[in-house]
Amino acid sequence: MQKTFTPKAVKSTERKWYIVDATDKVVGKLATRVADALRGKDQPTFTPHMDMGAYVIVINSDKVRFTGKKLEDKVYYRHSGFKGGIKAETAASVMEKNSKKVIVEAVKNMLPNNKLRKHFLAKLKVFKGAEHTHEAQKPVSLEI
Repeated sequence: MQKTFTPKAVKSTERKWYIVDATDKVVGKLATRVADALRGKDQPTFTPHMDMGAYVIVINSDKVRFTGKKLEDKVYYRHSGFKGGIKAETAASVMEKNSKKVIVEAVKNMLPNNKLRKHFLAKLKVFKGAEHTHEAQKPVSLEI
């Protein structure tokens, strides 16, 4: 009788640290690869209901690129909760103000909308420049 293998939750699991250079990378392709690494979908022990993923550091978030006319046409919405409280910003204005938000939002929308999402996003570290504060973890390069 065959049984399906289900990995058990282990508190002492050593998680990998990956680093991604976002220079001249397309936002969607970058976010897809980062979301898979955060969830652990690239691991043979992937389990949908458990956090089995790695930590991901994204550097040079200000040098990421959009395809086509998305820089002018893509709109980011937020709502204050009051009537008529919707705010809209184009991708170009968001890139000028805070380029980290573009990557975080893209990755966030590619993660499952459940209680694990905040745990996955806590393992995502995005930096505007080439320097980051996680050298002690010895991150390995993740190819996109």
